[in-house]
Amino acid sequence: MHQVDFSAYWQCCGNPSRIVWAVAEAGGRRSICPLGWKMNTSMAPPMMVIAVAPARFTHELITASGEFVLAWPGEALASATLLCGTQSGRDIDKFARTGLTTAAGQYVQAPLIPECILNMECRVAGHLDTGDHTIFAAEVLAVWANEHPEKLLVSAGREEGYQVLLEEGFYRFGVIKG
Repeated sequence: MHQVDFSAYWQCCGNPSRIVWAVAEAGGRRSICPLGWKMNTSMAPPMMVIAVAPARFTHELITASGEFVLAWPGEALASATLLCGTQSGRDIDKFARTGLTTAAGQYVQAPLIPECILNMECRVAGHLDTGDHTIFAAEVLAVWANEHPEKLLVSAGREEGYQVLLEEGFYRFGVIKG
């Protein structure tokens, strides 16, 4: 073994990563932020954590509201994921630009996105500033499943086993073959 730079981790183990959208709303404004950094942390109560950069508009909305929706996009949402990840909700209405629809949840103000495979209503239980991101730990209050699921969208690696749906610059979205 030999010591390498942290970037070697990304080349070796950074992908595939299932993509999730953090959807947040506060003060009459809302946004969608695609994320790769998320995980479940507890089954009782059910909890998830996400990592969001403080520069992101969605970070501002989550901090102000103390809640968010996690929405898992499927293969049909590769282009919407690229737009939502490369444009700021401070500057554009991502819902209008992508044509996504919304549905009211039961517990949080942020909207559910019916086009996604799964939506989770989450309330922030705590946060931790870590370098260039904030980790938000949240209790899952409700889970909503799409009646017509498709394959989950992933940030695809370079190895075989993916059907690549969209590739632009650094971004490579697809689904796992099979």
